[in-house]
Amino acid sequence: MKKLFVSLIFLIIFGGIAAGGYMFLKDMDPPTVVMEPDTGSVSPTQDITLHLEDLVSGVRSVSVTIRKGAQSVVIFEQVFPALPPKASVRFNLKKSGVHDGQIELEVRTTDGAMAGFGWGNTAVRAYSVNVDGTPPRITIVSPPGVSGRKGSAAAVSYTLSKKVSKTGVQVGDEFFPAYQQPDGEYFCLLAFPIGMTPQQFVPEIVARDLAGNEARSRLLLPAQDRKYRNDTLKIDDAFLANTMPTFMELVPDAPNQLERYVRVNNEVRLANEAVLREIAKQTASVVLWRGTFMRLPGSTPKAAFGDYRTYKYGDQVIDYQTHMGQDLASVRHASIPAANSGTVVFTGDLGIFGKLVIIDHGLGLMSLYAHMSNIEVSVGMDVKRGDTLGATGTTGLAGGDHLHFGILVNGIQVQPLDWFDSNWIKNNITGRLIKK
Repeated sequence: MKKLFVSLIFLIIFGGIAAGGYMFLKDMDPPTVVMEPDTGSVSPTQDITLHLEDLVSGVRSVSVTIRKGAQSVVIFEQVFPALPPKASVRFNLKKSGVHDGQIELEVRTTDGAMAGFGWGNTAVRAYSVNVDGTPPRITIVSPPGVSGRKGSAAAVSYTLSKKVSKTGVQVGDEFFPAYQQPDGEYFCLLAFPIGMTPQQFVPEIVARDLAGNEARSRLLLPAQDRKYRNDTLKIDDAFLANTMPTFMELVPDAPNQLERYVRVNNEVRLANEAVLREIAKQTASVVLWRGTFMRLPGSTPKAAFGDYRTYKYGDQVIDYQTHMGQDLASVRHASIPAANSGTVVFTGDLGIFGKLVIIDHGLGLMSLYAHMSNIEVSVGMDVKRGDTLGATGTTGLAGGDHLHFGILVNGIQVQPLDWFDSNWIKNNITGRLIKK
């Protein structure tokens, strides 16, 4: 009995030691730390975010120390009593007293593990950072033209005094990226969106460096208003019966074909425009086109860009929309040429556009070919001006066989007729960007 008691005591002690050892050793990994931004440069006023993670034992504490030469100072500390598995903290160098120059940021993070006799595992990360409080200097090389016309595009070229993380032209809520060329200049195409008033059109070059310092330079581009036509489109039962069946999957719960049409003309249209914005991100950083853009041969212009449309079903007004391209009609299933050189970035069906091809011409400039009956190119193909893309048709919301031709700048549709005009292109675009 005595031996059994001793054995039992031994097992309890051994089990306790084993359990304690397991608690001490089960998590020997320190937390992970990710700093954002991590560009190697920071301004004193720029917020720095640390993303901390320890999914096993949770995050216990974090501290940040600045080291410069023999000097060091703790500028940030935080303790997490609840030991969260993930945490994010934010700090800046405003009150640190550091000036421009190289420093080291030491980030020390500890988890809630029992390792180290309860002190936890600690990760120490050192980041070499250049403190820079000077914004970039913007020098305009070729300013835009004498005025910006509502619905049209413009161009500007400029240089910057240092590397940047973001630059382009801000127009209200719209941002038009600029692209650095091999010679160091930045080229930017911008637009005066048709839905914007002249008072809202205040373009500014924006440049944000790697440290987060931002510079702005107002472009002297007076806003010129432009009047567009009013048009009325009559929607009848024959049109609805012909077009709406193809949209049943997109709008399956419409009570009738008329309601489905209104929803397609609004909800699907907005979704399609969002897709165009995403496609715009696939642009090349250099000019791919040359000269004027080619229109559909032998075609007659129909509905124009900017037409403000009132949609009627009988005597009932059912909708209002703005037509955002140039309709060109020729013979049935007319061959469609590429308007200019570029790379095909989209082919396929897209809602109101039906069968669609989009060509990238570089710098955010793209051409759009809608309502096609068939497509003869594929994504990734390089095409030249005049190459066949496919044929005209009646897909999407087309009321008859024609080509809906569009021009986009960073996904925003602009006046296509401008790009058929060699003088306009030279005076407003290529003459501002290309000096040779």
